[in-house]
Amino acid sequence: MLKLTNPETLFSPPSNYSHIVEISGGARMAFISGQVGARSDGSCSEDFAEQVEQTLDNLSLALDAINMKTTDLVRLNAYLTPDGDVQKFREIRDRWSEGHAAASTLVIVAALASPSWKVEVEAVAAE
Repeated sequence: MLKLTNPETLFSPPSNYSHIVEISGGARMAFISGQVGARSDGSCSEDFAEQVEQTLDNLSLALDAINMKTTDLVRLNAYLTPDGDVQKFREIRDRWSEGHAAASTLVIVAALASPSWKVEVEAVAAE
């Protein structure tokens, strides 16, 4: 269903993602809004790593709600605030994704919708 490609003509990704993800015809697709480190009660840790863990847990819960899984992810767009840690984010994301290398973009932004949020991740999935 998904074909992950890193052509030799492009630089090797510095972490676990693919330059290209192809989707076969007739796939069911899901576009998942940006998930943040807020727990189901709306509270949010001040710790960056805990926010990343919760953000990715929330993304997993969104996938579960539509009977999809991490290996169905086609694309991840991640937004970190300046007080985020790119390397820590990559370590946690790579562990969470269990080797699945979706296409990915990581951007440092001035702020997110709430001043307490340090990370937001939106996704596209297909099966």
